[in-house]
Amino acid sequence: MMARNAVISREEAIHRASEFAREQGWAWQDPAVAIFRRRGFRAGGRWEILSNALALGAKVRVVLDADSGEVIEKGYVPR
Repeated sequence: MMARNAVISREEAIHRASEFAREQGWAWQDPAVAIFRRRGFRAGGRWEILSNALALGAKVRVVLDADSGEVIEKGYVPR
């Protein structure tokens, strides 16, 4: 399901985040969760993606601009 005003879909956001993580050499574990966050009253928003959702272990967090797909935040916990 695609959030309103988002150019890239939830599935595309997860795919881009996993590809970014692999490029960084970070371990990516499924399942992943993607949450769409609006930009207040302005159009657009961002996707916040977290790998290995609801489990212990390595986690990747990537935030993408929902319009361009650009990575705007990133983080990795390798344990």
